[in-house]
Amino acid sequence: MNVIIVGGGQVGGYIAGLLIENGNNAIVIENKEKALQALKKNGLKKENVLTGDGTDALLLEKAGVRRCNALVCTTGNDETNLAVAMMAKFEYDVPKVIARVNNPKNAWLFNAGMGVDVKINQADMIGHMIADEMNYQSIMTLMRLSKGDYSIVRIHVDYHSPNVNKTIAEIKLPSHALLIAIYEDDAMLIPHGETVIRAGQYILAFADEAAVEELNRIFGAKK
Repeated sequence: MNVIIVGGGQVGGYIAGLLIENGNNAIVIENKEKALQALKKNGLKKENVLTGDGTDALLLEKAGVRRCNALVCTTGNDETNLAVAMMAKFEYDVPKVIARVNNPKNAWLFNAGMGVDVKINQADMIGHMIADEMNYQSIMTLMRLSKGDYSIVRIHVDYHSPNVNKTIAEIKLPSHALLIAIYEDDAMLIPHGETVIRAGQYILAFADEAAVEELNRIFGAKK
């Protein structure tokens, strides 16, 4: 997969390293000398870095924007991220455009009309993680989806849950929740109706906000 990353700070550099490590081709565009030095220090090769402004059409074309599978905007400036997203989507028809939201007040701008397929709102994600810690006994938000109020959450099955040692078929799950996987230590399985829920397991689930509250009641400690 060919990916262009505009913004070579800590976030962009980490994403690039991870993609390359997994066999993808990643090109980082960055114009700040300090960030460029950090990319080099962290092992990114010369051929994976282009120096310049990510809003420069010629530089984007040099990076391969016409044939890339995805473009990720990770600069610390929302205006820049939106400008690059719009160019990538509407000028070059990039299949997947992902953009970082720095100021939560600007999150509403990061939508399909502005060329953004997926927005990453770190402040919102951290806020929900803190709220989960305060409101729920057993649930942590791993990812908030950019559309709707759905999240991927991790549920810890409490030893005092009323549903320990029951099969999934015996548990009345909320309609807006889907159990994705169950893991314990190094073992992971795909859940089905006959899967027995054990105390101490972790469950990955896809759910909306109301369903998350219900899942906390189902798998948390009995009140």
